[in-house]
Formats: sequence, C-alpha cells, structure tokens
Amino acid sequence: MSREAKVERNTKETKIQVYLNLDGNGAAELHTGIGFFDHMLDGFARHGLFDLKVLVDGDLEVDCHHTIEDTGIVLGQAIREAVGDKKGIKRFGSCMLPMDEALIACAIDLSGRPYYVSDTKFTVPRIGDMDTEMVQEFFYALSYSGQMNLHFKLLAGSNNHHICEAMFKAFAKALDAAVTYDARITDVLSTKGSL
Repeated sequence: MSREAKVERNTKETKIQVYLNLDGNGAAELHTGIGFFDHMLDGFARHGLFDLKVLVDGDLEVDCHHTIEDTGIVLGQAIREAVGDKKGIKRFGSCMLPMDEALIACAIDLSGRPYYVSDTKFTVPRIGDMDTEMVQEFFYALSYSGQMNLHFKLLAGSNNHHICEAMFKAFAKALDAAVTYDARITDVLSTKGSL
C-alpha cells in the first residue's frame, strides 16, 4: 500500500504544494524561497528517508512568518494523510540526536491528539534568512495539523544552527520510527481500538 500524500493550500498570503512519500529514500525538491528553511527540510527528508517535494510562493516581502508556518500546516496534513488508518504502525517514535555540541531529544505519538512541547531556545534572531522564532511556529503548526504529540528537549547546545538542525533531524528519525510497521501489531496500537 502506498503511503503518499499530495496537499495543496492557497491563501492570500501563501500558495503551497507538498508531496510526501513515507516509504521513500530521502529525495527532496524544495523551493520555499528561504534558503535555511530549505536546508532544514532537506535534512528532514534525508534522515527520515522520506521523499519530499515542497513548493511555496509566499509573501516574503512581508517576512518569513506565513511561509514557514503555513508550510508546517500543509506538511502536517500530508503526514496525517500519508499515515492513513495507522493499522500496524508503531505509533510512537523517539530519537536522541547529537550534532556536534548540540544534543536534542524528540518524541512523537501519532495519537490523533495534537500537543506540542519544547524547551529549545535560540540566542540569535536569525539563522541565515530564517527567523529563529519560526522554528517553534513551524513545529507547533505541524503537530496540530498532523494531530500528533510532539516533544523536544534541549539537552545540550550553544550553536544555534546546530540546535535547529538537530531538531529537524531528530524529528525525522522519530517520525520514521513511529510510522514503521511491526508485524506483531495487527490493528491500531491503542486500547481504544482507534486513533
């Protein structure tokens, strides 16, 4: 069964197209207009082994906010659609990921209940052409539209680039674990019988 999704969202602020294949090999085509954000999404695709295409026409003449937040909304929808009925998947995933001096823990539950928690802090206002406050906005939007619990814990780190990149890569590895099939799980992994 193919676990792919194509989602399009058009507003007065952004026009976004996302294609996601959960069972890909890490191929990515990314055009958000924000170089550092493309770099982060590339890390997500490659380390999660997801095929990902993200095309965004956003109001960057205003700032990067709408482009990044709305991409989070659309990518979350794509994840939710690609996962499907969740039968046979592990549902939970986690990763503790080092990147030089930075160490990030990420945990996911594809529970159908959105919740976002993170204690990560940045000490600079921008990394490249991306506002650092948008990291939280992206993952918050993604967790709610994707209907998942998503937690980040900063265990160590001083370099803002490393912290941010470790977050995207840890999220990729945790999501990859959560969507992995387990032959012992014959239905949905829940005492409720559905997610």
